[in-house]
Amino acid sequence: MRNHKIGMFLVGLIFSLSQVSAVGLQDSLYLDDVEQTQPIFEDNLDSLLNLYYMQQGNTLNNDDMLIDTPDEDSLVQHLPDSVYISRLQAIKSGVPLTYNQIVRRYIEMYTQRKKDKVQRMVGLAQYYFPLFDDIFDYYGVPNELKYMSIIESALNPRARSRTRAVGIWQFMYGTAKLYGLTINGLVDERRDPIKATHAAAQFSKDLYEVFKDWQLVIAAYNCGPGNVSRAIRRSGGKRNFWDIYPYLPRETRGHVPAFIAAVYTMNYYREHNIIPQQTGFPIKVDTIVIHDDLHLMQIAEVLNISIDLLRDLNPQYIHDIIPGKGASYTLILPSDYVTKFIDQQDKIFAYKDSIYFNPTDMLKEPNYTRYAYKKRGKFVAPKGYAVVTYRVKEGDNLGFIADWFDCRVNDILDWNELYSSRIRIGQKLHLLVPASKATYYRKIDLLSLEEKQQLKNGNISKVKAGEENNKKEIKPTVSNKTNEKIANSNSNIVYYTVKQGDTLWEIARKYPGITLKDLREWNNLPPNAHIVPGQQLIIKIM
Repeated sequence: MRNHKIGMFLVGLIFSLSQVSAVGLQDSLYLDDVEQTQPIFEDNLDSLLNLYYMQQGNTLNNDDMLIDTPDEDSLVQHLPDSVYISRLQAIKSGVPLTYNQIVRRYIEMYTQRKKDKVQRMVGLAQYYFPLFDDIFDYYGVPNELKYMSIIESALNPRARSRTRAVGIWQFMYGTAKLYGLTINGLVDERRDPIKATHAAAQFSKDLYEVFKDWQLVIAAYNCGPGNVSRAIRRSGGKRNFWDIYPYLPRETRGHVPAFIAAVYTMNYYREHNIIPQQTGFPIKVDTIVIHDDLHLMQIAEVLNISIDLLRDLNPQYIHDIIPGKGASYTLILPSDYVTKFIDQQDKIFAYKDSIYFNPTDMLKEPNYTRYAYKKRGKFVAPKGYAVVTYRVKEGDNLGFIADWFDCRVNDILDWNELYSSRIRIGQKLHLLVPASKATYYRKIDLLSLEEKQQLKNGNISKVKAGEENNKKEIKPTVSNKTNEKIANSNSNIVYYTVKQGDTLWEIARKYPGITLKDLREWNNLPPNAHIVPGQQLIIKIM
């Protein structure tokens, strides 16, 4: 059996070399098509590599790395075809590594235009590829297929395509379920690097049984076996990727040349002066099986380990919850934390369990205190609240009114049985307010728009008109210290209150143009700082 496998490998290798030597036959193949498809591929690569742990404190400084600096000759950008051919020939691959001008264009993309992205991927590969190698070896598929993860997701386990494919191996929902991956409201095993790789290896092996060609497997993995079969029929029955190239979906045409370029780049990145960006992943990890409900924050706080690192090692848990009760799920930890977890597991499971897993949440009635109701045509407020009336004036909108009355737009819609946010001048709105502040809120109806906007911004302290002893001080939306910062700033400042599960990267994404560096500078946060629920962050809206 082993001799048979070695024989098959040699056949594949010989075929690979014969494909490489045929460079001249492919040089002018559909380069105009590449001009259209490659920019899409490059943009996708940029978005996929927007990885949290490649930007946060989990990433180490490259200056700390010990790595050989390439010779000056390796900095040459325009290499002759013969160099690429000889280097591809030197790679022992079970997948044919064809060379042509299309492949060259993708090699140049990786080694020249996207060098910074490749540095990140090489760093990630040092963690992921040993895992992939073991799994592919188990299923008897060429371990070169691990490079598909580069072109599918840029090694981002949280990657999500516009077609809703998810994870490092970009599984669609149906295919993932077919290969036994769990997908529900708490767990998406398409994001599990280990389980998804098992599924990818099985899927690739099944595709090879159909097409008997690894390049066609790579194409079929991307666009589905049906599209590849149709391309074969339209080509007159040809079963070589480059023969059916024009009959494949446009975005799939670039997958095999991009794969070959990825194989080349990951083997020869040093020759192109590409230095791996080191990640914060631990060198060694281990797996623990969990049989009860557990929240990642319980582990983080008891073991004093970064919650972001836990999320990066266990990206399949969508809301940081491992639903182990009645099932078995795995938890990946750095090896030096495994013994600590085992020794303190009772403490970890009990830690704040009434907060993270409150059994009373299963038997709660809705909170009606924010709702008024009509009785015989009149609005009636619940205990502790009062109903006040506000008449819409020129310049008003529901957003302004909600700010003035310290409520939400949806509250106003509910209280007034409105089905859209359109309001008209003179329209009466009923608003539910705390009974103790009803006098204050009624006087808002007497103010001008300018005075109400000052109310909104917390810049005036008294309401116009009324008895002196009934004048109420306007509650600032932020502290006095905060107001001093606003007064001394030329920018529009907002204050964001950190919620459970927030990260700096996720908060920055909510504000266009804001970067992680901005957030750290504005809030005096060091690179490895952690944020906690309830913490207020300064955000300057440019």
